[in-house]
Amino acid sequence: MIRWGVAGPGAIAAGFAEAMTMVDDGRIVAVASRSAERANAFGDRFDVPTRYDDYAALAADPNVDVVYIATPQSRHEADTLTYLDAGKHVLCEKPFALNAEQARRMAAAARERGLFLMEAIWSRFLPAYRTLAEILAEGRIGEPLLVEADFGFRMPVDATHRLFDPALDGGALLDLGIYPVQLSSLVLGPVEKVVADGVLGETGVDEQVAAILHHAGGKLGVVKAAIRVGMACTARITGTDGWIALPAFMHCPDSLTVQTLAGLEQNDASYLGNGLRFEIAEVHRCLAAGLSESPTMPLDDTIGLATTLDAIRGHLT
Repeated sequence: MIRWGVAGPGAIAAGFAEAMTMVDDGRIVAVASRSAERANAFGDRFDVPTRYDDYAALAADPNVDVVYIATPQSRHEADTLTYLDAGKHVLCEKPFALNAEQARRMAAAARERGLFLMEAIWSRFLPAYRTLAEILAEGRIGEPLLVEADFGFRMPVDATHRLFDPALDGGALLDLGIYPVQLSSLVLGPVEKVVADGVLGETGVDEQVAAILHHAGGKLGVVKAAIRVGMACTARITGTDGWIALPAFMHCPDSLTVQTLAGLEQNDASYLGNGLRFEIAEVHRCLAAGLSESPTMPLDDTIGLATTLDAIRGHLT
């Protein structure tokens, strides 16, 4: 039984706790928050026996094997290093870090200690993305050359909301754009050059972003993200012999449409319950196998993703 601690009992942590009820070999044994009230409310809701009003206390808990970091992204580096220093394995919610420099420090700390560390890009572990990887590996659409993907919705401007708060590194790109960008990198490989532009809103965060990613081998990714305009939230991968369409929402689709030389087909990729359980299962699988990184979401991919996000933000002035 793998014993989990949760740092930051917010909405995503609640989904994580729901997903944990769907796995057999793990349970949440402790939760930490800056607020004792919030920690106790989370503990009561999900039957978590140990509650802390201090993140460092969770690091010192000898009964915790792995920490799921669901704190604001502005804290991810510091919290990850705290738990790694305490000898805990870590699953850190996306975006893993605010920039590539932080991501490299976090990865280096885990590698030096021989501890497991992974960015919680849950999409990569869902049935649809597993099927996508198989289709691409089989060469059924030939060589993929173009990825088009967007993710966005309209929110009213609220300076107190984390997405509009520059102090919490809000904005469309890090929270939403990370999904189209990671898909483009997953399919097309390393990014060599970025052309991008965006709109900074009244609170100073990026509210709309569009980028063209030039991947190695002359392949292109066209990605968009927004928090002030609704988007289709779909994706399309085009290859030399066909294409794959990911319906809304492209980061967690329940089906894939595939056009090959043999014709059009629908691939069911639906699942029951909370999809976060698939990334939990991956952590458990890796720990059981003695792996310190996931081959599906390795740290080099995370660093590369952070580097691309840095490059895009460098164009947003």
